[in-house]
Amino acid sequence: MSQPLVLGFETSCDETGIGLVRGQTLLSDALATSMAEHERFGGVVPEIASRAHLEAMVPTVHRSLADAGVTLGDVDAIAVTAGPGLTGALLVGVAAAKAYALALDVPLYGVNHLAAHVAVDELEHGRLAEPSIALLVSGGHSSLLLVPDLAQEVQELGRTIDDAAGEAFDKVARVLDLPFPGGPPIDRAAREGDPRAIPFPRGLTGPRDAAYDFSFSGLKTAVARWVEGRQRDGEPVSVADVSASFQEAVVDVLTAKAVRACRDHGVDHLVIGGGVAANSRLRALAQERCDAAGIVLRTPSPRLCTDNGAMVAALGSRLVEAGVPVAPIDLGADSSMPIDLISR
Repeated sequence: MSQPLVLGFETSCDETGIGLVRGQTLLSDALATSMAEHERFGGVVPEIASRAHLEAMVPTVHRSLADAGVTLGDVDAIAVTAGPGLTGALLVGVAAAKAYALALDVPLYGVNHLAAHVAVDELEHGRLAEPSIALLVSGGHSSLLLVPDLAQEVQELGRTIDDAAGEAFDKVARVLDLPFPGGPPIDRAAREGDPRAIPFPRGLTGPRDAAYDFSFSGLKTAVARWVEGRQRDGEPVSVADVSASFQEAVVDVLTAKAVRACRDHGVDHLVIGGGVAANSRLRALAQERCDAAGIVLRTPSPRLCTDNGAMVAALGSRLVEAGVPVAPIDLGADSSMPIDLISR
């Protein structure tokens, strides 16, 4: 009980996440989502997300406290996602966290959303080996990171130059008339398909391309043109084969570059996080390639891969332990917060 109890707030996109962590022990992880309200638009609408956060905030905090069997008076510190993310959504979380911190007279930490996706793995697998390579894949981000010290230093090795992996899943799902968000339905459909059926391109894998950057826009366009061509010719479109072939192209590039980054930097631990990290084929291929390369692979359980409050509280706990300075009371939201800025 000597370790501080950290309350985490996550509102970077469409999910209101409130988590409670003591040290590396997860006590509760309450979540409210507005996903159903965005489905008819085929993507997240920032204003709808912000209003949903306002409505869900206090009830979700109360649910997290009840699940953990603690009260607000037991909280020792508060952490909140300060960026990157949707500005309006971030502001709701930051304002709420500041209010709770002031009312409770406890320190406040504004944390980086991407670094939090790395930190959440510690709740299941213990302290992260340092240095590690982190592959973060979600609807808004596809990044390769070198993590010498999770509380002090994270270096960006590469990132997507256009569509993130999760964004490509959503857009391909729309082409195939699959539900939003596209990741889970494509994953399910792909299990019945042939990943070698269609030779979709692997972006930025040529000898002159950036070693660690990603590009999925061309792949998304290739899928759309292939489907349109089949429909124009009156040929059937196998959703299973298209899903499997598209998914294989994405995870092939992601895992190959992640393993290359480990080899190039002499690092033997890889952690994968973000919503797309829940994809079954990504997890399987990453494990296969890491085993072959002698790399230790760490992936959080699928429920902790998507945005949640637990990951924010987990990073907050590391910052408290490391003695990182607390955030100023005028902490703001930064929609483009760089990864090398772990906290504010």
